[in-house]
Amino acid sequence: MLAKRIIPCLDIKNGRVVKGVNFVGLRDAGDPVEQAKLYNAMGADELVFLDISATPEGNATVAEMVREVADQVFMPLAVGGGIREVADIKRILRAGADKVGINSAAVRTPELLTQGAERFGSQCIVLSIDAKLISAADEDPKWEVYVSGGRTPTGIDAVEWAIEAVERGAGEILLTSIDADGTTAGYDITLTKAIADRVSVPVIASGGAGTPQHFAEVLTTGNADAALAASIFHDKVYTVDELKTYLEDQGVPIRRQV
Repeated sequence: MLAKRIIPCLDIKNGRVVKGVNFVGLRDAGDPVEQAKLYNAMGADELVFLDISATPEGNATVAEMVREVADQVFMPLAVGGGIREVADIKRILRAGADKVGINSAAVRTPELLTQGAERFGSQCIVLSIDAKLISAADEDPKWEVYVSGGRTPTGIDAVEWAIEAVERGAGEILLTSIDADGTTAGYDITLTKAIADRVSVPVIASGGAGTPQHFAEVLTTGNADAALAASIFHDKVYTVDELKTYLEDQGVPIRRQV
């Protein structure tokens, strides 16, 4: 079994880290460069920045922030939010990001995945999927893709979309369960496994982390290659090191800084 990755996620608005609930009641939570340095020192395997500015000015600010972070930390950086065309991918990668997450724009224009992969390599293109369970309890589970920050249903089957996206060039899937997100009740194991078992690229599980056991479950039973979380780290419920120690004790292979 390959080593599993632990990935903190930071929401960015106008160049600052923010915290809130469903993007409501946002409050400033610090400087992204300093936060990135802290996570780098803690042993995080990667770091995801999610730009929630949704404005050209905010996107430009994120590019500058990525430059500053890339100069001072040495773990892979992924940036999502506001990516609409190949020029946006190029700008973020040139700023120092290793990967770019694409969500709504990929649904609107699936060719963007292929264009990005052909120009920059599949390893740089991450498809972000926000999925919600739509089947009844007595039916086989079925999930629908949502866009616009999880607010707009698309009618697209999440598993089929993941398969198509990989065929089009996506090199990784960042999978968020809308049902589990923010609950701290655990990742959606069924959803994660359904997609991880059908695609040939790594799947990052997101949404619902509350305890170290949740990470262990999604990385083993859920077949995820990595687990992403936000509040559990930001609020210092657990450190990355404490989590990795727990996973090691459970026999889950993880990475340690040399």
